[in-house]
Amino acid sequence: MSSIELTASQKTILTALVNLHSDTEEAVKGEKIATEVNRNPGTIRNQMQSLKALQLVEGVPGPKGGYKPTTTAFNALDVQTLDEAAKVPLVHNQEPMENVNVERISLSSVHHPDLCRAEIHVQGSLSDFHNGDSVRVGPTPLSNLVIEGELDSTDTTNNILILKIQSMEATTDKSNH
Repeated sequence: MSSIELTASQKTILTALVNLHSDTEEAVKGEKIATEVNRNPGTIRNQMQSLKALQLVEGVPGPKGGYKPTTTAFNALDVQTLDEAAKVPLVHNQEPMENVNVERISLSSVHHPDLCRAEIHVQGSLSDFHNGDSVRVGPTPLSNLVIEGELDSTDTTNNILILKIQSMEATTDKSNH
């Protein structure tokens, strides 16, 4: 399978489309994508032409129209369609996030506990997340790992929340004491 090289701009727009589409499963209007990625609708329309040519996006005509990602788009972004994925809870400022799926957690600089970061790879919109917000992820399905931290930054191109870890523990049992 050949991999498709996307520009940062294409990747950002495609990621936004995939996230907005996964919320509703309906065609997404260009204006909505423009708002999500903070670009003007004309830019989105131009990018959509190139994404259509790459067969990553299909245009849906009509009043309910807009854009839909193709299966190839998920492969290009390396996004698994998470039909059977375990739900890993994500709590943002004490609010459980229903429309954000945790895909993967990467830990960086573990040998510097005071600099320890967690990269939370998610599917869903990051527009509500702001630096300094409190985020709790977990428990994860296998290790029951729970990570709590402060949002250090967001990588909207790759849909990653970067946390300064404040606590990390693996709970041994599933009951809440």
